[in-house]
Amino acid sequence: MPKVGMQPVRRRQLIDATITTIHQYGFADATISRIAGAAGMSSGIISHYFGGKNALLEATMLFLLQELRADFLKRVAQCATPMQRLEAIVNTNFNEEQCTPPVTVAWLSFWAQVPFSEGLRRLNTVYFRRLASNLRHELRILTSDEKANEIADVMAAMIDGIWVRSGLSPGQADVTAARKMVLDTLHLRLNAAAAP
Repeated sequence: MPKVGMQPVRRRQLIDATITTIHQYGFADATISRIAGAAGMSSGIISHYFGGKNALLEATMLFLLQELRADFLKRVAQCATPMQRLEAIVNTNFNEEQCTPPVTVAWLSFWAQVPFSEGLRRLNTVYFRRLASNLRHELRILTSDEKANEIADVMAAMIDGIWVRSGLSPGQADVTAARKMVLDTLHLRLNAAAAP
């Protein structure tokens, strides 16, 4: 009989093992057996805790999204201005905990599966909408609605594009350079919007 309170621990171990296995073998070869082996558990435990591989993959993406959300809420709580909140959004999307090769490869793998998985598509839609909404909310305080929408689209595309490039490149992503690139573009677009 399992120990009381072990479910969250085991679920987290399997999520971590999923990220590791995707990084090591790729999405297609991240089998139940390999994931369970990386977690030091039997294959049946995945069905017990998640109901199957697809549910585990969705739970892993959801976990990463929840980690991003928690980091954002912590950062934004310390902000007083729209610009500080925009910087918090950018810094969250390039945080050190997620900008690691295993997590970057996992994100890239999930995005590649979005067209084929209703669950991953739903989670990705939530992420895209939340990012766009957060950006537009702050930008509308600084510029017109039309310009806010344009700048938000550019920033979101840059954030996603840098993530894709990071996933396709060897080694650790340079979060400082990524943040600077997006924020420099933000300032340029805001200055251009304010010009007569």
